[in-house]
Amino acid sequence: MAIPAYAYVLPLSAVGLALAAPIVQLPFSDLAALAATFLLLGSAFSAVKHAECISARLGQPYGTLVLTFSVTVIEVSVLASLMLNGSNNPTLPREAVLSTVMFVLTGVVGICLLVGSLRHYQQGFQQQGVTGFLSVLISISVIGLILPGETSAGLTGSGNPKLIALIMVGVVLLYLSFLFMQTVRYRLDYLDGDSEDDERPSGAAALRAVVFLLVSLLGVVMLSDHVADGVERMILPLNLADPDAVIGAVVVAMLLLPETITAIRAARNNELQRAVNTALGSALATIGLTMPVMVAMSFLLERPIVLGLDQEDRVQLLLALLLSVVNFGTGKTNTLTGLVHLVLFFVYVVTLILP
Repeated sequence: MAIPAYAYVLPLSAVGLALAAPIVQLPFSDLAALAATFLLLGSAFSAVKHAECISARLGQPYGTLVLTFSVTVIEVSVLASLMLNGSNNPTLPREAVLSTVMFVLTGVVGICLLVGSLRHYQQGFQQQGVTGFLSVLISISVIGLILPGETSAGLTGSGNPKLIALIMVGVVLLYLSFLFMQTVRYRLDYLDGDSEDDERPSGAAALRAVVFLLVSLLGVVMLSDHVADGVERMILPLNLADPDAVIGAVVVAMLLLPETITAIRAARNNELQRAVNTALGSALATIGLTMPVMVAMSFLLERPIVLGLDQEDRVQLLLALLLSVVNFGTGKTNTLTGLVHLVLFFVYVVTLILP
């Protein structure tokens, strides 16, 4: 498969800018922050392109895992920079994780189902595989984002660090168990039997993709501090009621864009299982890996963190989870299911701005 030239140029430019900034004492003004954001997004898109090449070489579902872990590295680096930038943001990790789950379950899934059904009328998928995704996603969403706010310590507004640590251990164990089932024991449940893989890249092409995937991720990590500072400077003057939620949503929207495009393209090509693997896999990785990493960082840096959701967010999260179970429960999707997800996504975005 051909990889566009920008997938090589932009990551190298991102690393070059990050290395040159302290040497020439480049002031990161709004314009420079905008350039850093452009290169970071370019590096993220490049990482997806190289991950897709590796995916074609490895086959499914291992290839999808490469993409998922790549985006997880990007998310962790940017969210960590946001958390450490300026004053402490104890609710930022929670809001970012919630935004990822809501964006995926309502926005990305809704667009995929709508685009796929408009072109192919009705689409099917491996129901057992999607059930596995949803069962683990529901479990870790509830114990990771809802349970901490319902304990005795959570109700008083002070989280119990030991309890939160044990919950995160449970979250990671659930996610690792899912990975074992997806890649080893029940691998066939996550494959799309109606689709065929693209032409398999050569070993040299795959090796080159691995190198530039690492360069792309390095570019994102090195520029994340500057982008985090730029996003906060852009959002805070708006005097929003819940700036942490909006900042988390803006960052998530940027970082999910490459995976969103990949999933939509797969749905349009009548590869709904691949689209579902990409979309639900990103949500599962965010809450199963990104959230525990953010919690661990907060403990190590002795920064307070709040995980329990507010009542409004709890209702919307539970509704999105319930809607996903119902709409994926028949093994077939159509235009109506996509529209319902998108309406819920619209409501979520509105309540971010007007809580």
